[in-house]
Amino acid sequence: MAKLKHFDILKIQHYVIFITLVGFASCKNTPEHLIQLTGKQIAIDSNYTSVDSIQKFILPYHEHVETILDSTLAYAPYTITKTDGKFNTTAGNLMADIVLSEANPVFKSRTGENIDMVLLNHGGIRSVISKGNVTSRTAYEVMPFENSVVVVELKGEALLKMVDYLIQSKRAHPVAGIQLVLNKNNTVKTFTVGGKVIDKDKSYFVATSDYLVTGGDNMTFFKDALSKTETDYKIRNAMIDFFSKVDTIAPKVDLRYYQLQ
Repeated sequence: MAKLKHFDILKIQHYVIFITLVGFASCKNTPEHLIQLTGKQIAIDSNYTSVDSIQKFILPYHEHVETILDSTLAYAPYTITKTDGKFNTTAGNLMADIVLSEANPVFKSRTGENIDMVLLNHGGIRSVISKGNVTSRTAYEVMPFENSVVVVELKGEALLKMVDYLIQSKRAHPVAGIQLVLNKNNTVKTFTVGGKVIDKDKSYFVATSDYLVTGGDNMTFFKDALSKTETDYKIRNAMIDFFSKVDTIAPKVDLRYYQLQ
């Protein structure tokens, strides 16, 4: 099975913007000065026909990108989705576990510390992973955004705010590195990080996305961060790297976050 490293693809929008810059320079050694900036957006639709010479020039590059995107990296024995569990899902567990396994070496090499847990958002998962071959295109479908992994240092007290958020949101936000067990009345029975009961005064390193760390999805508890480490590692690229290392992708709905019946 061919294995490919991750890469970034240029996103081609369905319009072209022409910008005209007008400037002037004196005869002396003074720099040019911008005096006018104009732009016009031209929609590309069926009224425009392709130019053969341009199409022939682009075709080899297009075919190369398509080949890379569709090369098989791994295999999914069943459909992986974010709707197959109430408190955690196969897609969410896969995403969170990938961020933990792939971003931790980067974080440790820069700080000497380990990531304690991961929190992503349910809405950030944009597609199922269908049964069958898993490719780089799969990663782009699941994570079409340019979000990168950020590791935030939080006190245990802030993690308790995170737990309140998870309970109140009533969504299966992807988590890893923790176990959260709720009583029937939605109160917390147990909450552990790395198998240990939470310590309010201890610092924990939480991997998340650059979108969430700024308060996206109302995750305002991240404002209590003691420190923040940018990994410069896109979540999508972490997915592709993980897919390249394994043969079969088979995440399960498990007991990392559940409610007693």
